[in-house]
Amino acid sequence: MAQLFEFIGNHMFLSVAFAGLFVYLLYSEYVNRTSGIGSLSPLEATQMLNHSHAAMLDIRESKELTEGTIINAIHIPLGDLNNQLAKLEKYREKPLIVYCRSGHRSATACSKLRKQGFEKVYNLRGGIVAWQRDNLPLVK
Repeated sequence: MAQLFEFIGNHMFLSVAFAGLFVYLLYSEYVNRTSGIGSLSPLEATQMLNHSHAAMLDIRESKELTEGTIINAIHIPLGDLNNQLAKLEKYREKPLIVYCRSGHRSATACSKLRKQGFEKVYNLRGGIVAWQRDNLPLVK
């Protein structure tokens, strides 16, 4: 225990950075769990697509679509989401799986959709990067 305090004293910047990151991680996890937004792996998303007739929402910017998109995904950039909610009205009662490149921006979109009354909103954990890593199909 004495070594721990000695380390903290000798490496104050690293210790504060570690504590800050740890608190941020705990806070992020708390927000994710209490927001009512589910998170799905690519495998879970494909199962939901096949069995629950879910829809995919790609919120990446248009220039990011060159690396491919998930088959039959609806494309609405995050910045236009509020203006194009009418496009999503027919999916209000269906599961809606939202994705971006890595899963961070899509979490923001999921929160916006929940505030607009969409109940079954899920974030694709890891985004399109995780989808590609699992060798799932994309269209260009």
